[in-house]
Amino acid sequence: MPQTLPQALLHQAHTRGSAIALRYKRLGIWHERSWSELAHDVSGLAAALYTLGFGRDDNMLIISQARPEALSLTLAAQWLGGSVTLLDPNCDNRALLADLKPGFVLAENLEALQQLHERGVALYLDGRGLNHPQFADVIAYADLGTDTPAPACALEATAPAFVFHTETTVQLSHAQLLTGARTLVTREQLSGDEEALAARVFAASGQARYLLAPWLHAGFRLNFPEALATRDTDRRELGPTLVLGTRESYARLEQSIHERLPLPGTFGHRLYLWAMQPTPSRVRRWLGHWLIRRPLLDVLGMSRLRVPLLIGPALSPRSAAFFGALGIHPGNWQEPSSRQASTDHLLPQSV
Repeated sequence: MPQTLPQALLHQAHTRGSAIALRYKRLGIWHERSWSELAHDVSGLAAALYTLGFGRDDNMLIISQARPEALSLTLAAQWLGGSVTLLDPNCDNRALLADLKPGFVLAENLEALQQLHERGVALYLDGRGLNHPQFADVIAYADLGTDTPAPACALEATAPAFVFHTETTVQLSHAQLLTGARTLVTREQLSGDEEALAARVFAASGQARYLLAPWLHAGFRLNFPEALATRDTDRRELGPTLVLGTRESYARLEQSIHERLPLPGTFGHRLYLWAMQPTPSRVRRWLGHWLIRRPLLDVLGMSRLRVPLLIGPALSPRSAAFFGALGIHPGNWQEPSSRQASTDHLLPQSV
């Protein structure tokens, strides 16, 4: 049984090598990477990081939206026994970065690099605007490569995989993440046939617990939208079977539907209210489904949804009623306390 996240990746590459591990969209076109291709990519990145001096007990700081490159470099750093800290590029991280003084950084773009007061080895994804002499030493992610093979994959299950800086510093070990992933996969009956959308930045521990680790354990497909602005369009195009969200993200989707509804008092609005009300009538349920509820699910990109997950606080009564009328009842997974998450590396977390 795999003991670390990169070991779980290698296990999937060995058992499901040709199956699709992830998809990502570029210029409107979906690209795919199989499990074997992804494992090869991560191994190559681990070798390149090793030549740059990254090793066991080092931390890789990543300031990026959810992108496949950030995910691959995360697994490469963990391959070498290091940990990863993920920050949202849309937040002002300057005060935190001044304290951290990171030795290894992956920055999404110029704006992310400019948040750094000091930097060691710095990598970037988007090079626009980086022709200034002050960025002469930064390295393009696309240029990472070496002929030297990667060291053997680290095996320490209790080593920290992620370090999150919120109110306190929270460390999540490989063992903690994989134990939680097994619990979630069993409880939600996840399989390798799931389609999940990685629309949110990975800077929250819930993403590591309830999306990344289960993805590696179950071997389903992880899909990256082209940009945050296109996530709703891309969700409709994909029709994911697994959605991970928060109270706020579900409320945002609900609000997007309410903004499309006909004006109150019109026939269309009365039909919507009629279709969304619970009823013992089979005919009314059938008509309401095909006239209103099924089209709404298509607009939300949730017509194939099988496993809705919710992290943190429960939905508001209004949101719960709205999604409940559509047949969506998110399974709630509560985040453990910061103290528990940072000290209890081996025990499964309460959900």
